[in-house]
Amino acid sequence: MLSWICSKLLRLAGWKVALPFPSQSHYVLIAYPHTSNWDFIIGMLAMGAADYRFHWVAKHSLFRGPMGTVMRALGGIPVNRATTQGFIGDLAQRFADNPRFIIAITPEGTRSYVPHLRTGFYHLAQQAGVPIALGYLDFPNKTIGIGPLLTPCGNIEEDMATIRHFYANKRGKYPDKEGCIKTRSSTDNSSQEAE
Repeated sequence: MLSWICSKLLRLAGWKVALPFPSQSHYVLIAYPHTSNWDFIIGMLAMGAADYRFHWVAKHSLFRGPMGTVMRALGGIPVNRATTQGFIGDLAQRFADNPRFIIAITPEGTRSYVPHLRTGFYHLAQQAGVPIALGYLDFPNKTIGIGPLLTPCGNIEEDMATIRHFYANKRGKYPDKEGCIKTRSSTDNSSQEAE
């Protein structure tokens, strides 16, 4: 029944879910671009429509009070960005402890424009020994889906170029707020070259 309701709501909104999703039991799912609160709602509806279960990371302030219980029931895992030490290790251990564990992360870390992505998703995949799945919300085409799996090669700049290529034709609700798909170090290098 839940799957039918979620599917109906998505169809009414004009959205479609690109299936199939990866069959692997362990991977880091990045959600890009993330420019609107609608991303979460559409993502949860797609999860329900496809009867697909994954965990996701969000700032700890969203988990306060009764809403925290709901967020955790939906798969949410709170993170306090002021004290993230050990968080990647904790998530990597969850991969080891569970026969099926998928964790969704928004590498921009915010709905606003950022000059580079947070690279925690990459280091988590490396530490846990799992691939990265390229999840997307393409607002112009009203399509949500998961693209290919990427096994980190160890060269983050090379892998970031592959990720950038995949997302080149996918746009968020507010394209001007899409974060640049590059690392902080490559952003710093570009700034130095421009000076």
